[in-house]
Amino acid sequence: MQDNARKVALVTGGSRGIGKAVVEAFAGAGYDVVVNYAKSCAEAEALKAELSLKNQSIALEQADVSDHIRAKLMIDNVISRFGRLDVLVNNAGITRDCFLMLMSQDDWSEVISTNLTGVFNCSKAATAHMIEQRRGVIINISSLSGITGLPGQTNYAAAKGGVISFTRALSKELASFGIRVNAVAPGVIETEMIESLGKRAKDGFIEAIPLRRFGRPHEVAAVVKFLASDDASYITGETICVTGGLI
Repeated sequence: MQDNARKVALVTGGSRGIGKAVVEAFAGAGYDVVVNYAKSCAEAEALKAELSLKNQSIALEQADVSDHIRAKLMIDNVISRFGRLDVLVNNAGITRDCFLMLMSQDDWSEVISTNLTGVFNCSKAATAHMIEQRRGVIINISSLSGITGLPGQTNYAAAKGGVISFTRALSKELASFGIRVNAVAPGVIETEMIESLGKRAKDGFIEAIPLRRFGRPHEVAAVVKFLASDDASYITGETICVTGGLI
């Protein structure tokens, strides 16, 4: 593997929201970027077309990251195509918000499977290649909810809290191989999830945020790009909060 080759980043759940902003940040920085998506084919194709017009290198991989076979096949496809994987961003996630007493088994299982088991599946598959390379970066997208917990999100909070602990443990396992593992915990960010809230709920969130506004996807993406860069070469096992002061 040539050190002067273009770096390769894989972003799971990369077709919209924070994932899309991360894809745009890496593509703009000259990476070959692989966009993973599960169901949002139209959004993924539109993003590829948009960035291709800017002569940025984009590839698509459809896979449900909660399926370990599909996750491994996706990673293997990236290695087969590009010969390397420098950065894995585990961003794919879903919500099934509901108070615990009303939460179904499926609501619990689906959130844990995608948001936590998906991180395990992709990280395990990528780690084998990164150890061989003797370098690599894994960045896991957690959440404010994984630190503080939010009502109606016991499933989501458990998964995202698990991602933080997973990050700390894995960083210690992989440090000797030159692989760094960090997490980013966004707060309330302007995505499709926020757009669905009513005015009263939005006003309540803004009142609680010290900076008095929602975060923007590109602000989270900037932190992810920094953690992937050589400027963050002495940072591993950390969780960086992007919450406007909520934590």
